[in-house]
Amino acid sequence: MRCADGSLYTGCTNDLLARVAKHNSGKGARYTRSRRPVTLVWSQRVKDKSRALSLEARMKQLTRADKLALIAK
Repeated sequence: MRCADGSLYTGCTNDLLARVAKHNSGKGARYTRSRRPVTLVWSQRVKDKSRALSLEARMKQLTRADKLALIAK
């Protein structure tokens, strides 16, 4: 997600639309509470929670430039 200040937030969920709404209501992650509203800019569907957490960890290791390139695709 892209936050109002231009920063990027990465997370995983099994209900994407509800999670975005939760972040925008101020009840999501602490990081996004002061950076609302957030906008979904990229998502990837995976088979199970283990793969989701693995993908999240890999995404968090990317540089900002790499994340922006992924979003632009």
